[in-house]
Amino acid sequence: MSVKKLVSTLLALALITGLLAACAAPTPTAAPATAVPATAAPAATTAPTKAAPATAVPATAVPAQPTATKAPVTAPVTLSYLVSQGWASDAEQALAKQFAQKTGSTIDYQVIPSDQYFNVLKTKLNSGEGPDLFGGQSGKTDLVVNYDVAKNAVDLSGESWAKTEDPQVLDQSTINGKVYGQTVWNTLGTTWVVNYNKDIFSKLNLSVPKTFADFKTACQKIKATGVTPIYEPMADGWHQVLWFAELGVQIENTTPGTADQLNTNKTTFAKSPTALLLLQQYKDLYDSGCFGDNTLSDAVADQTKTISSGKAAMTVANLTFAQSVKHDYPDFNIDSLGVFIIPLADNQVLNVNPAGPTKFIWSGSKHIAEAKQFLNFLAQTDSLQYLVDNDPNSPTLPFPGIKSKLLPSQQTFLDASTKRGVVYQTAVKYVNPQWMDIGKDIVALFTGAETPQVFLANIDKRRAEGAKAAKDPNWQ
Repeated sequence: MSVKKLVSTLLALALITGLLAACAAPTPTAAPATAVPATAAPAATTAPTKAAPATAVPATAVPAQPTATKAPVTAPVTLSYLVSQGWASDAEQALAKQFAQKTGSTIDYQVIPSDQYFNVLKTKLNSGEGPDLFGGQSGKTDLVVNYDVAKNAVDLSGESWAKTEDPQVLDQSTINGKVYGQTVWNTLGTTWVVNYNKDIFSKLNLSVPKTFADFKTACQKIKATGVTPIYEPMADGWHQVLWFAELGVQIENTTPGTADQLNTNKTTFAKSPTALLLLQQYKDLYDSGCFGDNTLSDAVADQTKTISSGKAAMTVANLTFAQSVKHDYPDFNIDSLGVFIIPLADNQVLNVNPAGPTKFIWSGSKHIAEAKQFLNFLAQTDSLQYLVDNDPNSPTLPFPGIKSKLLPSQQTFLDASTKRGVVYQTAVKYVNPQWMDIGKDIVALFTGAETPQVFLANIDKRRAEGAKAAKDPNWQ
């Protein structure tokens, strides 16, 4: 190769190499454009201090958000529920199992005998070791005196079911405008009335009594046949109180305004002639053997059995007691039971109670969100209908959108009972909290250890103690 060609070849190779190098290397102005990214400044404003960690955060934070919104609202837990015996039906516990299947969270029902329940509950609440949920009677006095809901319960005012529950019923779980409890309870169907055997009445040519005199006459005629006139179970300690507290409607009927005067400490039970008459007639029934020979040891658990067998002609029970008897004894003729208003002191005012067993969430629970989830589940229309269809004690509930299972005769009775009053354990403060004490006083009254006057004085004394404990200004 000539020198001239060699030089030309070398020059060509140098030119090609230079061009290749220029294409591969960034231009001097390109480096700053990528070294100071536009995302660096916004990242620094969200990061605490240093820019370096801030640039790393957005890379993981953005995709994490959709995942979080799709996750369950609550994680599976076990919710403890302290409840009095008779307040948690089989149907409700079956619903709790459905809730567990849907959410993974289980309900641990801790059922306490009714005569021990309030002492157990108060001990737990006072010690700061309450259950996740607890049962209690609604009613404005109870909410303050028995449970101190402002301290011990969660405000449920914002829950959706609080907008659908019957306003009268909801009001009994409300203090100072805040809803603290959910009452999934047959408040209307659980109206306490005398359930009677129509066949026995027909055989003896007895009509429904509307006065105490007719009531006692019916009892005496039934007793003469060897049948217990009235099954009154006192062993449980609470049932016998119904004959007095429910008949507060007659105290109010004979002396209007008594409830307000009792609530403002302007009168007492001891000053009420109707209250005294109620007790005297109640004791008269006991002394006359109308409750049979074993009333002090008879139990509520045997109520359906005794009535279905015809061993007793009457008993004070819920308006829908016939459904309970039919549930326990399928061969029982459900149409053979009728109902009438308790006629002590010639009462003909239907005793209505918008309060009832209610569920509260303990304020100290670690699982408040899960407990709210359970209450929301119970208040769903399909859950409520399940209770109506499967719990003989709940043929109707205080929520809309469900199909009632009241018997035609029961609905007819309600339609005819146009004169109604609110029972005194709800209308009068500081009565319901002493329910079990009143039960003991009734036994003492029947056995001669107390007079009716002492009985009433005891109620007034305990009311005063409760009012002072609650710092009620009317008792200051």
